[in-house]
Amino acid sequence: MNPQMNSYETILYEKDLTDKFATITINRPDKMNAMNKTVIREIDAAVAAAVADPDVNALVITGTGRAFSSGYDLQGGDFDVDIDFWRVDMSENAEALLNIWRAPIPVIASVNGYALAGALELMMCCDLAIAADNAKFGEPEVRHNSGPPALMMPWLLATRDVRWLMFTGDMVDAQEALRMHLINKVVPADQLKEKTENLARKLARMPVPALRYTKASINNQQMVAGLMPSFQYNIEAIAALHVTRQGREWMANLAKMSLKEYLAFRDDPFKGLD
Repeated sequence: MNPQMNSYETILYEKDLTDKFATITINRPDKMNAMNKTVIREIDAAVAAAVADPDVNALVITGTGRAFSSGYDLQGGDFDVDIDFWRVDMSENAEALLNIWRAPIPVIASVNGYALAGALELMMCCDLAIAADNAKFGEPEVRHNSGPPALMMPWLLATRDVRWLMFTGDMVDAQEALRMHLINKVVPADQLKEKTENLARKLARMPVPALRYTKASINNQQMVAGLMPSFQYNIEAIAALHVTRQGREWMANLAKMSLKEYLAFRDDPFKGLD
């Protein structure tokens, strides 16, 4: 890979030297690549740059260190807000994720560890996903009275599996994610980069119009089936959820606890219930 002039704060953007693909790497390893507003906006900008570049025919999204991403950054936000704030916030996040789904070039998620909450939604908005055998996946938001920023899961998984993940907040390992069709392939962790790049090279060498028109047709099938109204309903539902009494209580707890305390408070009631 060729390190390009990187004008980003929280991601790396690299173009391959020999094939027409690029890689976006979320680069906050000290925060397990948690996605704050800067991360979301920079990923969105990098996706747009890749789409506009005639020398990029495929795109990889991954993370630095031991996580793809732990999800949206729960620290540092102002949570004493009204439903209009949440509606705008959720809409911005969903739009950035949909821009990955809309990208006319194929996008591969390379999952090197945890892919949780909003990061799982990001992964599901990619066209394909390869995971290391030590990867973990989950939608834990339900446990703190929240929900996903984008409702892509029902468009990929069987309804029973969707309900399990979204009702329980449980994490699943890579093999279970493969069974659910949440990902395409599981590989040994030390082979993830090689296997991902081999797939990116394969896609980058395909006739460009064929992949673009094929992706457009697949996306159109989902749009005709109601993907966009589904996303909009989810935005309204989660915005309303955040301003319920319990929603405000959970946000108040987040404001006064450390993240470690908050996650323990959230998850301790469910220990031993597998």
